Amino acid sequence: MPTLASVNVGLPTDVRWRGRTVRTGAWKRPVSGARMVRRLNIEGDGQGDLAGHGGEMRAVLVYQLDSYRHWARELDRDDLLPGHFGENLTVDGLADDEVCVGDRYRIGGAVFEVTQPRVTCYRVGLRLGEPRMAALLVAHRRPGFYLRVIEEGEVAAGQDIIKIASGPEGMTVAEIDALLYLPGRRREQVERALRIPALSPGWRASMEALLGQADLGAGGNAGLTGGTVAPPGWAGFRRLSVAAVRAESDSVLSLTLTAPDGTPLPAALPGQFLTVKVRPDARAAALVRGYSLSGPPDAGSYRISVKREPHGAVSAYLHASAAVGTELEAAAPRGTFCLTDGTEPVVLVSVGVGATPVLAMLHALARSAEREVWWLHGARSGAEHAFARETRDLLAKLPHARCRIFYSRPGPGDRPGVDYTDEGRLTPARIAALGLPADADAYLCGPPAFMAATGAALADAGLAPSRVRTELFGARDAVTPGISAPASATAPHQPAGPAGTGPEVTFARSGLTVPWQPDRDSLLELAEACDVPVQWSCRTGVCHTCELALLSGAVAYAPDPVEPPADGNVLICCSTPAKDTGPVVLDL
Repeated sequence: MPTLASVNVGLPTDVRWRGRTVRTGAWKRPVSGARMVRRLNIEGDGQGDLAGHGGEMRAVLVYQLDSYRHWARELDRDDLLPGHFGENLTVDGLADDEVCVGDRYRIGGAVFEVTQPRVTCYRVGLRLGEPRMAALLVAHRRPGFYLRVIEEGEVAAGQDIIKIASGPEGMTVAEIDALLYLPGRRREQVERALRIPALSPGWRASMEALLGQADLGAGGNAGLTGGTVAPPGWAGFRRLSVAAVRAESDSVLSLTLTAPDGTPLPAALPGQFLTVKVRPDARAAALVRGYSLSGPPDAGSYRISVKREPHGAVSAYLHASAAVGTELEAAAPRGTFCLTDGTEPVVLVSVGVGATPVLAMLHALARSAEREVWWLHGARSGAEHAFARETRDLLAKLPHARCRIFYSRPGPGDRPGVDYTDEGRLTPARIAALGLPADADAYLCGPPAFMAATGAALADAGLAPSRVRTELFGARDAVTPGISAPASATAPHQPAGPAGTGPEVTFARSGLTVPWQPDRDSLLELAEACDVPVQWSCRTGVCHTCELALLSGAVAYAPDPVEPPADGNVLICCSTPAKDTGPVVLDL
């Protein structure tokens, strides 16, 4: 019979790591005697990062003595003691390839249910002094697992672990862990996992994303990235010609781009963006910027719409110099902020130039004219209302369309009921009062604070958070588990120390180009040295939190990722510029 070998607890503490402070509860130590297990914690225990650990579905972490013996051999270690892997319960038995999600066990006075494998996190490697540990746990199929507390009670080392119920589908912890993180998954496995009521909401969302992936063997992992799209239409940058120029408002200019030889360009997905490279100063380095595509997705050409920014070098250059016949370099359309197929209502919400990606979606919706569409847009006035006539014409083709246009400062010639429907700002409170259908798919584009508040308002109105998608212009928010954001943001900059001697690395969203420093272990480390906002979790090529578009160039991996990223993407946590290749351009 399996037994409880050790009960381990530890409260969150600050640990210095690479010049930063990590808040973590990974330092667990054995305790003697009985400990009370509550719904969220064992008495005396805590988690430092509740976004990735803890909560009702991850209240107690389990790891096995057999895995301790395995790692002692693999890592040549003789210092591994209960709690070293951050677990609360060290057990003799309950192997990951035997325990199933949904199984229930009684230990002492408490009853537990298995909910998911351990999440991949760099902090187990930090605790063990082994940076590869997150990847090794997955590759060796020894992740450990989380428990939900069904009945609170006391537990103590030495007690028997009694199985009282078996999970439906009989899917082991190791099997479900591999289903998310390792290649070779099958659709029927995903369907089985989704039939397990005990599976935690986070893992359920990942399985649902995998189920929605058109081809599980085609590359990319929707379960980890939230969605995948077809590979880019071409690698690197190619030259495109300006075929038309049109002013959309006082500050927005549209450029229609075509292939110089007249051949149709590959179709983009509605909502994607185009990255362009220009050289306003022939003596300086080229500048790279991304702009959402605003025209029909399958027109054989691309239309980008550029707002003139007060200090925007590229937007100023395009507004002043772009003319029919001008050539630009462009990477293929990218992005996962894309209109999904379905019959549910669609809510398109934007302010200002944020209309561009959702306008491309409106073009696609007008082709079929089958779905209910809500168009909600905010502008200062008619002079700043880009695409006004175009959107009216498209909405007129939709029999189930509803439109609300908000002008915060209408001009003297702006006509209420004709040019706009509401005076004032497009606010979350006004959106919540519209009676939007709860089963709608919503797409938001605008300033970050607007999207955050609007997303919350849509959730309050009954829309599932998974149905609310957002697109952010510029740098994304950083994801650095356990590390607090600085009190004031630092603008991206050249790294400290001597200039690098390697190929140029361009962080496109941050508008920064730096020479590669060969002493860096990864592109992620270089970005961190430049204060470019980054997203990561495992730092060893497992979780794909750092996955992003490789717009140009080639990379080499060390270590190799557990599963490669989607075609045209890169995992920056474990990659460097490939030797003897050209510059690298990242969507970062």
